[in-house]
Amino acid sequence: MDFYDVINTRKSIKKFKSTEIKDDKLGRMINAAMMAPSWKNKTSYKFIIVDDDYKKNIIASAVNNSSDEAKEAIKDAPVVALIIGEPEDSGNIDEKPLYLVDSAIAMEHFILAASNEGYGACWIASFEEKSIKDILNIPDNFKVVALTPIGEIQEEKSHNPIKDVNEHVFLNTWNTPFSRKHEQTLLR
Repeated sequence: MDFYDVINTRKSIKKFKSTEIKDDKLGRMINAAMMAPSWKNKTSYKFIIVDDDYKKNIIASAVNNSSDEAKEAIKDAPVVALIIGEPEDSGNIDEKPLYLVDSAIAMEHFILAASNEGYGACWIASFEEKSIKDILNIPDNFKVVALTPIGEIQEEKSHNPIKDVNEHVFLNTWNTPFSRKHEQTLLR
């Protein structure tokens, strides 16, 4: 799939078929994530791939969400990928912990690769961390950054409308619309 097709078709999916993910496709997703850049090439994150139903249920119960959609997605998806950061192995610049940035880049590589392979995924970053760390034996010095269920897409869902570029992208200074100079290349 063309890169921009991947970007334009990726959406947050929460309904999955029970079809297993093929090993070669999962391998390519993992390889894509491991190609992500990181601060000083530290790669201060680890992935845990979970396909055990009992563990997926514990992870689902730890999710903090006003609806049960995310919890059900975790239970129903054949695989859940978690990214775990190691704060001590990363840097801090202006009080910004870079393991969060590194982890986010790697997870997005993983999710875009999943989309390229024809699978759906959904970022989840609000959860009670302790029960997840306990069930997956994650050491105390690591932090669970995010997780995503992954699987064959069951739901038909349109993409959310693109935000107005003039409100989100500026040229050279705050509130100077980028699009005034680049209108021909921007999505509408």
